[in-house]
Amino acid sequence: MIRICMVGTGYVGLVSGACMADFGHRVTCVDINQERIEGLVKGVIPFYEPGLDRLVLKNVDEQRLTFTTSLAEGIKDADVVFIAVQTPMSESGEADLKYVMKVGEEIGELLDRYMVIVTKSTVPVGTNRALEKIIRAKLTTDVEFDMASNPEFLREGSSIEDFMRPDRVVIGVDSERSEELMREIYRPLYLSDTPMVKTGIETAELVKYASNSFLAVKISFINEIAKLAEAVGADVFDVAKAMGLDKRIGRKFLHPGLGFGGSCLPKDTNAIVHIAAEAGSEMSIVRAAIEVNRNIPGRAIAKAENLVGDLTGKTIALLGLAFKPNTDDIRSAASIELVKLLEAKGCKLRVHDPAAMENFKLFHPDLTYCQSPYEACESADLAILVTEWNQYRQLDFNWLAEAMTGNAFLDCRNVYDRPHLEKFGFKYDCFGRADHSWPVE
Repeated sequence: MIRICMVGTGYVGLVSGACMADFGHRVTCVDINQERIEGLVKGVIPFYEPGLDRLVLKNVDEQRLTFTTSLAEGIKDADVVFIAVQTPMSESGEADLKYVMKVGEEIGELLDRYMVIVTKSTVPVGTNRALEKIIRAKLTTDVEFDMASNPEFLREGSSIEDFMRPDRVVIGVDSERSEELMREIYRPLYLSDTPMVKTGIETAELVKYASNSFLAVKISFINEIAKLAEAVGADVFDVAKAMGLDKRIGRKFLHPGLGFGGSCLPKDTNAIVHIAAEAGSEMSIVRAAIEVNRNIPGRAIAKAENLVGDLTGKTIALLGLAFKPNTDDIRSAASIELVKLLEAKGCKLRVHDPAAMENFKLFHPDLTYCQSPYEACESADLAILVTEWNQYRQLDFNWLAEAMTGNAFLDCRNVYDRPHLEKFGFKYDCFGRADHSWPVE
């Protein structure tokens, strides 16, 4: 059993802390947000993630997981401190490390015995070395410690499964002592033969950026193929299926639509471009992926205009606001840009999302928020499927045909197909299929 202090109770920190507690370790989660900590003590999870509430309550009840606002209390008996605070993207595109460095200063002031200090947050190459200097400068006693990098690879909506059954665990260390401690934390995963990739610290820092950037490139690539498929009369779904059967390529992330969003891919692609520029290198492929992704909402608006003509004064139903299903996260969601563009066109917007509406209201309080997808579609000229929640996969199109003013459906996640919608009298469009057989009025 390892005693762990997890600094930060955001998405990465809370999921990681709860899962490590479920491994049998003693975990204290620390956060400066008193309201959040008070809520967690009462079992209130600050964001939507399937299964996390049960996992937290179980480990709190079994006294392996505790919460506090005091870093001193958190590291009092800890063997390892994980730093899992946010590293938001700055205006220039680089990762903002002020929260990471602030935690480092506080750790340096409190450190009184050997400890391993681990960055779980996604940080640029060189951050651990800079953090080590800050900690050493703040030490009040002559004490040894080791730095380590342990990047996370959690997907929102399936993070517990990702943590408990990961594709790999990356451990970036300098010493055998720190490596041994890190391996002991993840020892339960040896039972499932999880690969443990031991690297240097700089390599581990780069792994996360390289992985996320590759996924972003793959998403933008299939969106470019979808655009080409429409132009030449091909079907991107058959193209993607045939591509994915090649084991060198794989089937995952070959799904055309509104591109990538959320807290990781947009931030990490911009950060690696900045890291490369500082190192005198070039990330032209990643830059291209970012640009492709940036332009996709505009393509969706053009498709909407092809379906219903001039959008001025039209009532549009948006089905989905979160950047992906099974999360309430709207960070860098395509819905944000779609709302901006549609409002600029003079549209009236009726929206629904199973989990993300409260978050969206903070930025767009004036939209009409509806309690169901059917309420959102009432009197709408056009329905746009934005997020592929399961409840949107079997819509009653007989009902929609009666309730909507118009008969247009824009499927930005390619959930349906044209023949199915046309049976109910709908004009239909999606991404990557060329048949525009419906007449534009």
